[in-house]
Amino acid sequence: MSARTRYWLMKSEPDAFSIDDLERVGTEPWNGVRNYQARNFMRDGMKVGDGVLFYHSNTKVPGIVGIAKVASEAYPDETQFDPKSDYHDPKATREQPRWFLVDVAFERKLGRTIPLEEIKQHADELGEGFPLVARGNRLSVFPVTAAQWKLLLSLEKP
Repeated sequence: MSARTRYWLMKSEPDAFSIDDLERVGTEPWNGVRNYQARNFMRDGMKVGDGVLFYHSNTKVPGIVGIAKVASEAYPDETQFDPKSDYHDPKATREQPRWFLVDVAFERKLGRTIPLEEIKQHADELGEGFPLVARGNRLSVFPVTAAQWKLLLSLEKP
């Protein structure tokens, strides 16, 4: 018997890495996460095959734009060891890495962007504290329940 599928939402700025980029490359390491809670979700919670809602942030119309899958177990983010990288962490060592990532594989683009403003209209159904609608929450990787996944994807077809 296999473990149940988990679901996640992962944010990316489309100028840095978009759903179109993921479609083009197929699978990509989700590097550069420098928040301990988001790191812990990737390192400790994500399993191969888990579903990912791909969210474009910091854009004119932020929202969910596609679906991906977790394609690897967590492993150390190489950018932490590279002094030339924006994500370099001088306290990280190969013996004791601080930052981990997973590979993410493209599944499909949504038929339309599900905008944040529309998602906010469903705050009560999504539940108290859902990170996309909670004030001040800027977490870039977080879990989504099966019910939230189903609700959010139901918004694809207006």
